[in-house]
Amino acid sequence: MSGPDLPSTSPLPYHDAEPRPARRWFTKKRFLIPGGVLALLIIGGVAGGGGDTSDPVAAPSASPSPTMEEAELVDETLAAEEAEASASAEAEASAEAEASRQAEAEAEAEASASAEAEAEVSRQAEAEVEAAAEAEADAGTVSQQNALRSAENYLNVLPFSRSGLIEQLEFESYSTADATWAVDQVTVDWNEQAAKSAENYLDVMGFSRQGLIDQLVFEGYTQEQAVYGVNQTGL
Repeated sequence: MSGPDLPSTSPLPYHDAEPRPARRWFTKKRFLIPGGVLALLIIGGVAGGGGDTSDPVAAPSASPSPTMEEAELVDETLAAEEAEASASAEAEASAEAEASRQAEAEAEAEASASAEAEAEVSRQAEAEVEAAAEAEADAGTVSQQNALRSAENYLNVLPFSRSGLIEQLEFESYSTADATWAVDQVTVDWNEQAAKSAENYLDVMGFSRQGLIDQLVFEGYTQEQAVYGVNQTGL
């Protein structure tokens, strides 16, 4: 059995003609390059989402519209900011009003204090004038002072009732006003004066109880003073 036919390994026949020059690579591959380019274009078209191989200018992407939740959040934020601004304005207005009220209250207090101080100064001045007038009235005129001295001298010698002493000073030519002023200035217990008068009358003559009371009343003592004086004698 014979084996498979093998290709002949005999050398190519020698040709005397000169060998042809080798072809350039692009000449050899003139059918491969267009095929590869076509393949690349097809792959690029599929990747680009379609068979459109044109290269249009990309349109600018539109901004996405806000959602309802985002719009509500913006509205709530704006409302909160407006409320905060309004509250701040109200607080400032209230603070300014309070400051104005305090300023007015302080001004009124100062005015009231000033008026009160002036009134107090005026009252003090009036009181001083009145005190000076009273002191002058208490001191009395020269004539009144002389009447007072005479009244004190009479009381050091004899007992007198109030009206009896005034009459005695008038008898000394003092005016009724000066005599009355002088008698009112003396410090005297008219009950004790009535008792002394009753004792003097009993030292001179005898009296009944009622007769002595009547005599003391005649001398200018009051009924009560006369009774007190007679009682002191034991009558």
